[in-house]
Amino acid sequence: MSSSQTTIAGRKVNSLGFGLMNYTWRPTNTPDEQAFAGISAAIAGGANFLVSGEFYGTQDPQDNLRLLNRYFTAHPEDASKVVLSVKGAVNLQKRLPDGSPAGIRRSIENILEKLDNTVKLDVFTIARVDRSTELEVTWRTVKEEFIDTGRIGGLCLSEVSAATLQRALKITPVACVELEVSLWAMEIYENGIADVCREHGIPIAAYSPLGRGFLTGQLKSPDDIPEGDMRRHFDRFTPENFPKNLELVESVKKIAAKKGVTPSQLALAWVGQYGARRGLTVIPIFGATKEEQVVENLKAADVKLTDEDFAEIDALLKSFKPVGGRYNAMHEATLFA
Repeated sequence: MSSSQTTIAGRKVNSLGFGLMNYTWRPTNTPDEQAFAGISAAIAGGANFLVSGEFYGTQDPQDNLRLLNRYFTAHPEDASKVVLSVKGAVNLQKRLPDGSPAGIRRSIENILEKLDNTVKLDVFTIARVDRSTELEVTWRTVKEEFIDTGRIGGLCLSEVSAATLQRALKITPVACVELEVSLWAMEIYENGIADVCREHGIPIAAYSPLGRGFLTGQLKSPDDIPEGDMRRHFDRFTPENFPKNLELVESVKKIAAKKGVTPSQLALAWVGQYGARRGLTVIPIFGATKEEQVVENLKAADVKLTDEDFAEIDALLKSFKPVGGRYNAMHEATLFA
């Protein structure tokens, strides 16, 4: 993997990160043997920024944090190699943001209890803004009770606006900001949040850099999405929108073939390098349930895009507008809050 590194919560992070959601938040739970192989491959390949969530499955064995506990119990030598970020601050019963002091304490304590010292919680990520709690109260609770006391390493904010990030920086350092970035999700370059990150040198953890699997070229129709999969409820995957969005995938496949790489590798390389050309550190956080997919995606770190590549991709993106929102009407209201 490329030696490009940045610092998050005082720890060195490489140019690719690994998202763990799909292991436990899909209709079918991934067996430990398969999940362990994928996590091990990611760490061995240098994708040392691991991203989990308190709500990525909440019952054993379908619980992302318990999965991590089992992995690092079996592979304790890997614990010091990773930088772990876990999303929380959500009421697990109501599935709503909870940034109250009591909610923050419950969330972080629950995460720490489930990890049980098998690996450090380097970054606690507030999954979404809780509009019912004063934001400064939320951030002070995290900083004063957990960061300042050394129980966690730092704070990340997910899907916040530029104005919210600026407010947060008056209260506490922000280790990174988690935002969706991909060939079909470029809003951060239009709404000011990337500008604030650049100004303050804050890395961006780019989740869903493969468009929730759409940009890999593996999905040919909505029928390829399993029953019970959350993507069936997202606008861009509906039967009426899917064929229109597939036009982007077909174009990406052609550019990738000409470059001699896979669509996934091209998409991941673009996310990181497009940001770098704008003075940002953008870390693509890819997910994969199979070891061979992890290995394929890791090779993106060695793909170098030329000026000609960027010109061709820029022309494509200017000619194509994704049909449908990133989520659906209900979830879209929580973005860039």
